[in-house]
Amino acid sequence: MKKTGKTNHITDHDIYLFKEGNHFRIYEKLGAHITRKGHREGTYFAVWAPSAVAVSVIGDFNAWNNEANCLGVRWDGSGIWEGFVPGVGHGALYKYHIRSKYYDYEADKGDPFAHYWENPPRTASIVWDLEYEWHDEDWMGNRKTRNSLDSPLSIYEVHLGSWLRDTQSGRFLNYREIAEKLVSYVKDMGFTHVELLPVMEHPFYGSWGYQVLGYFAPTSRYGSPQDFMFMIELLHKSGIGVILDWVPSHFPNDEYGLAYFDGTHLYEHADPRKGLHPDWNSCIFNYGRNEVRNFLISSALFWLDNYHIDGLRVDAVASMLYLDYSREDGDWIPNRYGGRENLEAIDFLRRLNETVYKEYPDVQTIAEESTAWPMVSRPVYVGGLGFGMKWNMGWMHDALEYFGRDPIFRKYHHEQLTFSIWYAFYENFLLSFSHDEVTHGKGSLFGRMPGDDWQKFANLRLLFGYMYTHPGKKLLFMGSEFAERREWDHERVLDWNIIEQVPHRGIRNWVRDLNRVYREEPALHAKDFQEDGFEWIDCGNWQESVLIFVRKGKRRADSIIVVANFTPVSRHEYRLGVPEAGFWRELLNSDAMEYGGSGGGNLGGVDAQVESCHGRRYSMVVTLPPLSVLLFKRGKDPR
Repeated sequence: MKKTGKTNHITDHDIYLFKEGNHFRIYEKLGAHITRKGHREGTYFAVWAPSAVAVSVIGDFNAWNNEANCLGVRWDGSGIWEGFVPGVGHGALYKYHIRSKYYDYEADKGDPFAHYWENPPRTASIVWDLEYEWHDEDWMGNRKTRNSLDSPLSIYEVHLGSWLRDTQSGRFLNYREIAEKLVSYVKDMGFTHVELLPVMEHPFYGSWGYQVLGYFAPTSRYGSPQDFMFMIELLHKSGIGVILDWVPSHFPNDEYGLAYFDGTHLYEHADPRKGLHPDWNSCIFNYGRNEVRNFLISSALFWLDNYHIDGLRVDAVASMLYLDYSREDGDWIPNRYGGRENLEAIDFLRRLNETVYKEYPDVQTIAEESTAWPMVSRPVYVGGLGFGMKWNMGWMHDALEYFGRDPIFRKYHHEQLTFSIWYAFYENFLLSFSHDEVTHGKGSLFGRMPGDDWQKFANLRLLFGYMYTHPGKKLLFMGSEFAERREWDHERVLDWNIIEQVPHRGIRNWVRDLNRVYREEPALHAKDFQEDGFEWIDCGNWQESVLIFVRKGKRRADSIIVVANFTPVSRHEYRLGVPEAGFWRELLNSDAMEYGGSGGGNLGGVDAQVESCHGRRYSMVVTLPPLSVLLFKRGKDPR
């Protein structure tokens, strides 16, 4: 199956939709498109620059002469400049030379809709044909079952530049080189999806991709668009979904980019109280402008249309929703009702999600939203923002704060473990230990655990066990799955060599088995977003720091009992209530020796008897190893 962008010239209907703010595939019209005019082959260029008095295409085909290939402005008031340049084809370097009607402003601008860019620090756009022969029809035809809200989603978050590099030279690997290794590793570890930190073209590598300029191009640091397509295809053929981190919240102010594009604040707000982000010194999109809405929603659909992407994680949603985000009093402009809500951004996000799910009901949009904004992951028609899921930042902060405490004092903070269930089903939550939790001086997840090395490893196993059994989908940043000791640094690769050490290999084995059981057991994923998928057995034993709960599937036989001991004290002959009598098989035990534990446990399972406990008729007596989590499921006694 081939997938290429359309190259038809702009029609009156295109202009109507463009002005109205409803042309969500405007990338098929604007930008550079290889085409034919009569008997001549060349490239058709179109760019939106309403305040320009002259626009020309400059490139390696005309010695960068800004008088050689001038574009003409359309008569319809759209502000679009267009023209056909014969002889220009695949691989040509180009920019737009724009002369504004204001302030004698002139600049050479990259193409906002470019499919490919030069490798930074070079800044030219590249004419590029996106034709590719896809062979992932099995995945695309069945991915609804892989991406649905009642399916297991265990996401491996990856920064391509530091996941792996060439061992000899230290150079970046090409997308194709990464693909083979990434697929093999992710498949072995049992993750269902990969989430890539932003791969859209960005000028500064140290931004990790969050300062995007090329909203329609994968970064050339790792190869061509077709190389990137190959990587996605290989992941799909191996049964692994691909989620892209997408950044519609802000963009950098580099002169060759979107900022001050035609001598006016075209894509961004002119007033810095709305148009300048104080944290990142970057520009904020003007979401109330129809053409900007076209641009951003077209970008979202572009990746779904042309790259077969399975989901978009939308970055920094909170910064979009609040006009006073990171601003002091007097440094922000209230909305028309006097409030702090960004009404234009709200409308944009709702329209984005409506459009994505209308076109692709088998993908997911995921919001990184850090506040208590209501109904982020509820449909637009009931007043929500329309996302499929939302990162559970509250759970993440509480969990890491709790686990960072000396176990002696944990009993005084028991509510940090139990509080999340009070709101666990208000949204479709995704539990994340992302890149943000292992940088900026925070240290690695392993380094944030208290105690000596043995306790650190045990605590980390317990943390991951708590995560995988708690309601919600899962996300883990690369390196955490084998207890990377150092804080993540984008300038160096992960310390893969430490996996040869027994305790690190044990953590990796534990995450692999958590992924396997999470995928295999419906109780751990089928009702992540439904209240009847969870039930406390005992949430009140704060003195011993023990939690006991049941995860439920759609059948009674699916139920799994989870018992967690958050102290380094072994608890023998611990009685707990269970739903029914019979043999309860020990599915997982984080203290098993293959995970680096001490080998304490229950010899494969325990028989439950008729003896009341925790308000239940039946109970069983178990051994709780130190700093451990145990999973039990009703079954036959294999002994």
